[in-house]
Amino acid sequence: MLRIHNLSLRRGTKLLLDSASVTIHPGHRVGLVGPNGCGKSSLFALLLGHLSPDQGDAVFPPGWTVAHVAQEVPDLDRATLDFVMDGDAELRAIEDELAHPDPDGHRLAELHARFADIGGHGARSRAAVLLNGLGFSEADHTRSLREFSGGWRVRLQLARALMARSDLLLLDEPTNHLDLDAVFWLESWLRGYRGTLLVISHDREFLDNVVQSICAVENGTLRLYAGGYSTFERTRAEALAHQQALYERQQRTIAHLESFVTRFRAKAPKARQAQSHLKALERMDVIAQVQVASPFSF
Repeated sequence: MLRIHNLSLRRGTKLLLDSASVTIHPGHRVGLVGPNGCGKSSLFALLLGHLSPDQGDAVFPPGWTVAHVAQEVPDLDRATLDFVMDGDAELRAIEDELAHPDPDGHRLAELHARFADIGGHGARSRAAVLLNGLGFSEADHTRSLREFSGGWRVRLQLARALMARSDLLLLDEPTNHLDLDAVFWLESWLRGYRGTLLVISHDREFLDNVVQSICAVENGTLRLYAGGYSTFERTRAEALAHQQALYERQQRTIAHLESFVTRFRAKAPKARQAQSHLKALERMDVIAQVQVASPFSF
């Protein structure tokens, strides 16, 4: 499982997460949402080992393979099909070792067995399915990366990430640069993904069609809501309405106590009761007012 415990994370002087905790179980598909600049992409960078926490930790099993959509294309002369297949690092390592066989026959047998176990014989077909699903033609499979525009290179990076037999898949706005057919195909592919998925997206319909729960980044915390984005919106709206009602009720109580203290703290008959009310005010945990003017937004 992915376990985030007591995590605090800063970027520069800005505190993004403050003692945040959440647990995501293996095989669960989760949408990560919150206002721009709240720390969603920074959390991904932390999970990829590109950032260090200021406090707490984010841990998952050491044997997990983590896949994500890289920003840089390392070799623009690489053929698209080969580039996508490079996403399966173990497959490529085995192919390289088989191309330079060790005299040890036992090791060679192990390599062939493992190659079969990971579906090596069907890897090119698997890569072709990913390319076709994301809108590439058969003729595109042998073209070099430099022949494609930036948006199509992003699709290639996405295909490469999907090619990895990952345990944890991190996707940041994966529907950008995709047409509607490719979005539908991606939704179907992700619903069949067996690993743990964390996806950042502004596409609410996409989230509804893919994820099983929503993790909201809000005021430095992480909170998990069951269901898709539409369910999250309803659940959160109900919670905020309840909080606002509690806030208003508490404010009426505070006003009553303060009025009593002001009127009677200096009058002997009720001075003791006034002091008791004053202590009650000092001990009270004040409920935060819901900021209706600044609703939760992307």
